[in-house]
Amino acid sequence: MRIGILTAGGDCPGINAAIRGVGKTAIIEHGMEVIGISSGFLGLINHEFVELDENQLSGILTLGGTILGTSRENPFKKNSPFNVIDKPKLIRKHYREMGLDALVCIGGNGTQRIASNLSEEGLNVVGIPKTIDNDVWGTDITFGFDSALLITTDAIDRLHTTANSHKRIMVIEVMGHHAGWLALYSGVAGGGDVILIPEIEFDLNTVARCLKKRVVNKKPYSIVVVAEGIPIPKGETAAGFVSKTIRDLTGLETRETILGYIQRGGSPSPMDRILATRFGAHAVELIAEKKFGEMVCLKGDTVSSVLLKEVGDKLKLVPKNHSIVEIARRMGVCFGSESC
Repeated sequence: MRIGILTAGGDCPGINAAIRGVGKTAIIEHGMEVIGISSGFLGLINHEFVELDENQLSGILTLGGTILGTSRENPFKKNSPFNVIDKPKLIRKHYREMGLDALVCIGGNGTQRIASNLSEEGLNVVGIPKTIDNDVWGTDITFGFDSALLITTDAIDRLHTTANSHKRIMVIEVMGHHAGWLALYSGVAGGGDVILIPEIEFDLNTVARCLKKRVVNKKPYSIVVVAEGIPIPKGETAAGFVSKTIRDLTGLETRETILGYIQRGGSPSPMDRILATRFGAHAVELIAEKKFGEMVCLKGDTVSSVLLKEVGDKLKLVPKNHSIVEIARRMGVCFGSESC
């Protein structure tokens, strides 16, 4: 068999480990031919690819980013009047010309949605979920999340010392789009006093009362962790809006920090290297068994798969009664929705 691999959407740690997991398993275990498609779905549109052998897959396990490059090209997005190319048709044509028997799509929600569409177009597709946001439906965890969690937690740890030295409130904004997984986990791991996530409605007046109460109780500084996807006025950043509002409501010195793209860069954590490798290897087993139209997933400690059409446009969000939320509340963490 001849299989193609592409990586699409935002970069994150562990993508190269997944490419390696797919490629080495395909070549060594099954004698398959493997090609790498450049720049996500754009490579399928532009017919840009490279043959991958075992030597090219060596030494990439620990590398951040993606050796194949990536893009946010969506071939199913409606074309403008000035661009009338039928991109799905072109992809089908190039898929055949490349001699592909199957296509592995590594990416987050948008990528899996496109993969599902391509499957419905008749291509043999298998998806592998990756994102630091951990919001892909159908899997307990995505690779990239653990690495980002280490980075954000380390940043919060460092901000504790500055906050304590200056007796300030520090507001730290972390990524996550519409999901609060990264803010929740890093907020708990980093000892955050307030955690604000999109899934839990909050009142900044409640947050302000909580922070003033901490000062009265001789706790001279506070750490506020906010997810980028919380509701804020247009044109504002989550950290900037929350910081300014807290300052206005409390009169306390407040500073904001936006961690930004640093959360997505660098070498993957050992756990992400392992998970990405497991996902890559299992994707090849699905192909060998001709189980197409599926996405690899983790359930408990078992790697399995779900139908791509079931993943669709769904998001995996933090339940309001998630066990970690409840534990944090019992330890005095404020989510802005309860009296302090």
